[in-house]
Amino acid sequence: MMNKPDKTVEATKKGKLPKSIASMQSLSSFVKAICDVMRRSNCASALQYVPELTWILFLRILDAQEQKAREEAEALGNDYSPALTAPYRWQDWAAPFVADMLLEGKPIGWKRKALFEAGDGKLFEFINNELLPHLHSLDVDLNTQQPNLNASRKQRVIGRIMTAVEKVRVDSETNLRDILDKVHEIHIDHIDDTHFFTLSQVYEDLLLKMGEKNSDGGQFFTPREVIRGMVHVLDPQAGETVYDPCCGTGGFLAVAFEHISRNLGNAPAATMLDVLKHDTFFGREKENLVFPIALANLILHGIDQPNLWHGNTLTNRPTYGGLFEQAPPTFDVILTNPPFGGKEGSDAQKNYSFETGSTQVLFLQHILAELKAPLDGKAGGRCGIVLDEGLLFRNNESAFVETKRKLVDECDLWCIVSLPGGVFSTAGAGVKTNLLFFTKGKKTERIWYYDLSQVKIGKKSPMTLAHFGFDKQGGVLADADLPGTLTGDWLEQEGNQSKPFPSFARLRAKHGTSEAESDFSWTIDFTARRAKAQADMLPFLIEVKNLTEALLSLKEDLKTQKKDKADKEKISSIEEAIKAKEKAIREAQTKAADIDAAVYDLKAVNPNVKAISDTRTVLEIIDNINLQGQTVATAMNNLRRMLTQ
Repeated sequence: MMNKPDKTVEATKKGKLPKSIASMQSLSSFVKAICDVMRRSNCASALQYVPELTWILFLRILDAQEQKAREEAEALGNDYSPALTAPYRWQDWAAPFVADMLLEGKPIGWKRKALFEAGDGKLFEFINNELLPHLHSLDVDLNTQQPNLNASRKQRVIGRIMTAVEKVRVDSETNLRDILDKVHEIHIDHIDDTHFFTLSQVYEDLLLKMGEKNSDGGQFFTPREVIRGMVHVLDPQAGETVYDPCCGTGGFLAVAFEHISRNLGNAPAATMLDVLKHDTFFGREKENLVFPIALANLILHGIDQPNLWHGNTLTNRPTYGGLFEQAPPTFDVILTNPPFGGKEGSDAQKNYSFETGSTQVLFLQHILAELKAPLDGKAGGRCGIVLDEGLLFRNNESAFVETKRKLVDECDLWCIVSLPGGVFSTAGAGVKTNLLFFTKGKKTERIWYYDLSQVKIGKKSPMTLAHFGFDKQGGVLADADLPGTLTGDWLEQEGNQSKPFPSFARLRAKHGTSEAESDFSWTIDFTARRAKAQADMLPFLIEVKNLTEALLSLKEDLKTQKKDKADKEKISSIEEAIKAKEKAIREAQTKAADIDAAVYDLKAVNPNVKAISDTRTVLEIIDNINLQGQTVATAMNNLRRMLTQ
């Protein structure tokens, strides 16, 4: 059976190139069209077509990068060593054939043309049996399964991105060629910072689809507007290291890169740009499906050599650590969203001081160890983390209490933001969450809270940067541009119309002062809370001390009575007294421990919320109920008449 004519080969024999894709909207529509082809080709869900598109899109961008780097090297008279050579480059096997466009003596798409002319199945055969094994071998020797010591760093990245690709998932060569043609239209003219950013935005839209409809994708996708708000708060700077211990698809690292790049301006020094792309961003990810997607996502954002570690962060057991060799022991900035509700086994728990199955609690302990300590007058590392509500208020397990104690003892937990309940629903998780911001090196004295829980959030009205009161650059957004879901109820209250809205962004710089207090924000004097708890515990601790002394006296008496062979009734009486004292000690200790544990209930409970009370009398309420009943009865009668006509 012969192949159907390759229309693209015919169309490009005379050297016609695909037209350029000019805008974000056209690029988004364009990528959607590619996904539509994949959906009818054995890639029904986003969890199937996003990984497939990832490796195809990556090889296209890699080819464009390599061509551009070669041209720059030749212009300077320098040698260039590509990561891929013929026939494994995109320009050889995937690009449409263009007879009169030669690269290194061969026309673009020469290998694809040869495979097409060889007959049905030859394209699949080449990809599955030659291309993919070659790309895998760039990083690991396929015979020994040992690292390829001769691989360049870029070849290691290629090998890691391709490691999860065993064969082409698309089940039709015709559809695959159609996909290759469309992806090829993202050509070298688009590989600059502006289009990189546009392409990365479109790609992240695809990643979001992996988390929709409550699929498993929600576990590794954090809404990007939440990430941008967190990055604006921590404001990472050029020269600092940024780390995410459970990086998922790389969202925190990508947005931090955008933030620092924007602040560097249009003409950053070449050395600073090199540090930014190679020695700034570090992450770890466990999931085999997600790790290569994270690598590709960071490359699409312009981070040429991502420093990502593949394996279980909490057990410290690597699947692959070859890209993490340059990682420092501690980090300046940590931005992360540990998995909600995860459970870890003993192999992870044994690595931490406070053992628990809770994934988030163990990650919090990991972060406290990974934050850079203050040195030579410079502040310690700072962290922004998403944590579920349960971790904040739960104090019935020792590991939860002790981890939070360690947090406030070693760090200044200066801010907690209570998020609306639906923030993560678009990513498959309906958990109530909070943002915590802290800096290592100083004990927590005061915690500033900001409450966004009153904002109504859903799939059609997601959380945006404007809900934090930030503009795109991290400045304070004008009141006129704030969402009505944020300001509406507040503006209806008497006397507020002439006041500036107390947004998070506006009050943040004033935290710790009376000017940061509002209907949505308040400050907890944590030092005073601790002192009060100590005072409240003191009577019980004194009681424990007195009871313990009395218990020791009773035990000595019991020993004497037994030695003197006293009668059983007397011995029994002393034993009962000992049991009573031991019970009283346990009860007093429990009361003291409960008071102590309550100190570490960090849940946001807004003391300034305006309660709306119903001032109607009982008779007025009854009259209103009767009126509503009459309205319902009238509507039912009208419906009944319509149905009987």
